[in-house]
Amino acid sequence: MSTAAQLTARERIASLLDENSFVEVGAHVTNRSTDFNLGQKEIPNDGVITGYGLIGGNPVYVFSQDPSALGGSIGEMHAKKITAIYDLALKVGAPVIGLIDSSGMRLQESTDALNGIGEICLKQVMASGVIPQIIAVFGNCGGGLAVMASLSDFLFMEESNARLFVQAPNSLKGNYKQKLDTSNASFKAKAGDVDYIGAGDLDVLSKIRELVILLPSNNEEEGCIIECGDDLNRVLPGFANELEDIKKAIVDMADSNYFFETKSEYAKEMVTGFIRLNGITTGVVANRTKVLDENGKAVMQFEPVLTTGGCRKAAAFVRFCDAFDIPVLTLAGVTGFKADIREEETLAKAAAELTYAFADATVPKVNVIVGKSYGSAYVAMNSKHIGADYVFALANTEIGMMDAKLAAQIMYDGEPAEVVNEKAALYASLQNNAQSAAKRGYVDSIIDPETVRKHVIYAFEMLYGKREARPIKKHRSF
Repeated sequence: MSTAAQLTARERIASLLDENSFVEVGAHVTNRSTDFNLGQKEIPNDGVITGYGLIGGNPVYVFSQDPSALGGSIGEMHAKKITAIYDLALKVGAPVIGLIDSSGMRLQESTDALNGIGEICLKQVMASGVIPQIIAVFGNCGGGLAVMASLSDFLFMEESNARLFVQAPNSLKGNYKQKLDTSNASFKAKAGDVDYIGAGDLDVLSKIRELVILLPSNNEEEGCIIECGDDLNRVLPGFANELEDIKKAIVDMADSNYFFETKSEYAKEMVTGFIRLNGITTGVVANRTKVLDENGKAVMQFEPVLTTGGCRKAAAFVRFCDAFDIPVLTLAGVTGFKADIREEETLAKAAAELTYAFADATVPKVNVIVGKSYGSAYVAMNSKHIGADYVFALANTEIGMMDAKLAAQIMYDGEPAEVVNEKAALYASLQNNAQSAAKRGYVDSIIDPETVRKHVIYAFEMLYGKREARPIKKHRSF
């Protein structure tokens, strides 16, 4: 747990932005309501500091709530300052970053406060898919503010003092905070709400800076590119041994071995995040079967299957990448869907969301099949069948309907074991390997593991500037 002191609202802005780049907007705005003695109270900045500045030379707009000014509560003018920042950000095409530390909606302003939070949410919806939105929680973020925070593209929380809740833990029947703190960062991260937990304010702000530098400023920028200082043809001699904990393989593949992981505490069997390949920011989605510690010891182990959480995590990430023209790379190896009663309640819908996200995305999509890939789960993981532009497979991978032995047992039920074994071997050679898939055009190239980096880079280079016409529609209908 962090013991670092919390920063003030202004200190958070100063630590987030490039030195001396902040320009405040609306510094003299104050509340208009005089009910319940509000007119007699001094509320500096109406509880929120707003303005713009630079991160790594990139323009951003920022608002930072001040808990020392009436608890940083949201009232009419507080909300108008935030919506004004959104209007400016949308005009110039720059990200919005919100730093949340608030007691909630201002009771003294009642429906004016409700109107304010509604107007903020409306602006967030209008900005979704147009400019990146990042929210960081440093103190309380409850009720309507929790909805507002969750409308962002990325959500960060400070580990010690941040609280995110729709209902406070003690208000939940049969629960109390000491039993289960449903508002803390750890709980929310495991639930899939939080992308990163920071050890103190400075850690959170530093991580936001990393993310902003990786992302395009708006949906009209054609990717985010920097000069690459890494060897494009660098071989990866350890890649084949890193496939169990796929995160290690991702790091090995990336320019300068840099990987920004998102939602690392949620659905760990599915890894999502950003790397750079030849200097171009690229989204990565990968199936994982083990989590290894620094000594190479397995601390968690998973079946090579799709789960509800993994599907939803990957689908949301792919939708973000598609909205902002970020290419998507998948490292796929799934043998099916998780067989579980609770999973069966939600898995079909979640798998449909994942399939839709990959099929709907028009950005460059490259898939590397790194393990056994069977059935509909294989189809859902960015296969050629739902629109992947280029598909590689490592040698000795298996691609097909199911395990060859199981297929033979079904097709030759009741036959002697030697017949089943013979047919299983035949099925494997004819239907269940990368070579057979390649002969049908479902795999474009079979490659050696150590050459993955250069093949993927060249594939994305070939796809640079990709354009794909789709039927005109308003949005998806399910």
